[in-house]
Amino acid sequence: MDHSEKARALFYEGYNCSQAVVCAFEDVTGIDIKTSARLSSSFGGGMGRLREVCGAVSGGLLILGILRGYDDPKDYEAKVSHYQLVQEFARRFREKNGTIICRELLKDSNAKPGNTPEPRTPEFYASRPCARLISEAAQIVDEMLKESMQGASQTNIPTASLPAPAASSE
Repeated sequence: MDHSEKARALFYEGYNCSQAVVCAFEDVTGIDIKTSARLSSSFGGGMGRLREVCGAVSGGLLILGILRGYDDPKDYEAKVSHYQLVQEFARRFREKNGTIICRELLKDSNAKPGNTPEPRTPEFYASRPCARLISEAAQIVDEMLKESMQGASQTNIPTASLPAPAASSE
């Protein structure tokens, strides 16, 4: 099962959109599902059902930060490089879906307004595009990780420090 399929399956188990993406990459991040779920729990529903940035997008960006982020606040080039990665992820997601904003992605669904999560029923899953969006976000992360691995092999970046993405089923 690739990350895209795993993220979708985790969503159907009841994890929120951000959790599903982050937990799907436990094999690459080395962070267990319980910790991954806690780290990403606030971002579901477009940040706690505020319907802002899509949780699948936030989850994808969390993974890119864990695996390709910077940790030296004085390393300006690393910051620039990482922000370019974030912007590229957002561009790809927007290209497929028109937006990265949860409420805009859900505009044609039966999502109920309010701050309380809805019960996970067959109607819940059938009425919204979330499973597809989660799958796409995980797929974009895998593509970008693969591309960064290929780029690292053409530079002086030691590839041993870059975890390899899981194989895609395509």
